[in-house]
Amino acid sequence: MFNKFVIAWLLCISAAASAKTVTPDLVELRQRYLKPPLQWPKATLDQELTGQELGLLPLPLFPKNNPLSRAKVALGKKLFFDPKLSRSKQIACASCHDSDLGWGDGRTLSFGHNRQTGNRNAPSVENSGYYHQLFWDGRASSLEQQALMPITNPVEMNFTIKELVARLNGDVDYPKLFEQAFAGSKNNEINGDNIAKAIATYERTIISRLSSFDRFLLSPSQTHPRRKLIFNRQFSDQALWGLHLYRTKARCMNCHGGALMSDNQFHNIGLTYYKRSYEDLGRYLATNDKSDVGKFKTPSLRGVMNNKPWMHNGLFSNMRGIINLYNMGGPRNTYDASDDMAPKQSKLLKPLQLNAAEIDALLAFLTSVTATPARDSSMRVMSTLADESKAAN
Repeated sequence: MFNKFVIAWLLCISAAASAKTVTPDLVELRQRYLKPPLQWPKATLDQELTGQELGLLPLPLFPKNNPLSRAKVALGKKLFFDPKLSRSKQIACASCHDSDLGWGDGRTLSFGHNRQTGNRNAPSVENSGYYHQLFWDGRASSLEQQALMPITNPVEMNFTIKELVARLNGDVDYPKLFEQAFAGSKNNEINGDNIAKAIATYERTIISRLSSFDRFLLSPSQTHPRRKLIFNRQFSDQALWGLHLYRTKARCMNCHGGALMSDNQFHNIGLTYYKRSYEDLGRYLATNDKSDVGKFKTPSLRGVMNNKPWMHNGLFSNMRGIINLYNMGGPRNTYDASDDMAPKQSKLLKPLQLNAAEIDALLAFLTSVTATPARDSSMRVMSTLADESKAAN
């Protein structure tokens, strides 16, 4: 299979390199994209889809039963970086979600308890507060639900919530920190629910920094002429062309639209490896629905160049190669209609006929939506929410 895949890939690259490049009028294109998004060139979307336009990330929403507070963020951060949450006292949440590595770990597969490895790549937790479902297969419906799963997973942190609660209760600092973080609530003791709420609250504050693309979007609203010019020119002509291709010929908006650059849905792009090495049935393992075989969550492309290697199995370490994969319409998998478990590749995948210069432009755009990895933004979030509350009153 891999030999055929490599040959097809090389043919795709060769065809792209030999195709004639037609560069748009970038001065005119820049003026069009400096207008409000409703006036941008029409995006290329399949008729049955109603994609959301690209834009700036809003503030994350905090659940009514788990509101934001400075004390809760501080507790959640301490828990996130504390290896005491694992049986061995050697693995923290941050072990697989390193802030210096785009909030992933830079590995194909992460190391867990006793150096075990799972079968999926550690996704970034940056902007995780904007997802409707968590994990590659969507088996968690909230960050609160997700937070405890790695702790109790025998391959990852291999602990139990009961043992963790006992360990934290025996700690010098944690009992007081939980009292402070959940002051005013009916239950401010150390328990699984409060551990999950604290970690989830901290994770919701891990929000992308402004990228050069974000600054380009902000440039029309700048009142200072020099600032307006700087924000505009930080977004290169090549990245601008890539933006236009992303929204049109490259068809990326079908799955990677909206401010998050993800549709929050699940798709099969042909990497199920059904009945072969690396087989992963994806969302089916969470839903037991045969139509979900091979489907995985659409990751956000914000910060994407920080998150190498890519895909649910971490087998892709070259972004140009990934674009080439999409350029040829996805892997060439055969579908066996007699097998009701056979994965069905998404119909959204179609040959794109991008040439080498267009692929370079797409890479420039993906780089432009990648800022330095985030830090927690709790102070910015709380001050903005306070300002909004004052304005409302």
